[in-house]
Amino acid sequence: MGKIKETKRNKAIAAITQKGKIFGLREAVQVLKKAPVAKFDQSVEIQVKLGVDPAASDQAVRGTAVLPHGQGKKLRIIVFTKDESGKAAKEAGADEVGGDELVTKVLGGWMDFDVAIATPSMMKEVGKLGKVLGPRGLMPSPKAGTVTDNPAKAVNEVKAGRIEFKMDKFANINMLIGKLSFAEDKLVDNGNVLIESLIKARPKSLKGAYLKSAHLSCTMGPGIKLDLTKYLKEKETEE
Repeated sequence: MGKIKETKRNKAIAAITQKGKIFGLREAVQVLKKAPVAKFDQSVEIQVKLGVDPAASDQAVRGTAVLPHGQGKKLRIIVFTKDESGKAAKEAGADEVGGDELVTKVLGGWMDFDVAIATPSMMKEVGKLGKVLGPRGLMPSPKAGTVTDNPAKAVNEVKAGRIEFKMDKFANINMLIGKLSFAEDKLVDNGNVLIESLIKARPKSLKGAYLKSAHLSCTMGPGIKLDLTKYLKEKETEE
């Protein structure tokens, strides 16, 4: 393999990230904002490596967080329901509402949505979509608040900034916390809420370190290692 080309952009990024340095969240946001600009509004993400065993069912990490300033993107929401709740969900801003016919539409390959909500009575039919929605993290679930008798409320919550996080098979969490155009304070607020929500989701059965490491990054910018000390109420040690 050839050596990575030392472009002007790479040199500028290396200069501001200071190899090996760990940054507080606010400092990290400031660094991203100093990075060379792109021709589009870049997404800002936090990646966290968890110290859980991905194979242990009692150590699965999943939960929700309400980002006070949203993620900076318009979410397309669908609601599976057969009853009167569908009308309220539509009025709340759901992009598509339906029962069996909507299940059939998704089974047919239609995936033009970011969030799926369902009433409990629809879950038998929606269960048929497990192989389609599951791998994409779109399957409605009670724990995530997306299986509910009040889908209109769920639609409003999603639009207000509620997100669902779920670790992947390598025990990583990767979540969008906004756009680079967001004010510094808004990105810091969103980042704080996400990290604190992750801490609350710590499995009770876990012994030892939970948050192993975390990085803040943007689409075309550097990955910046975050200092997690302030978030941990007591020092975690490996056993």
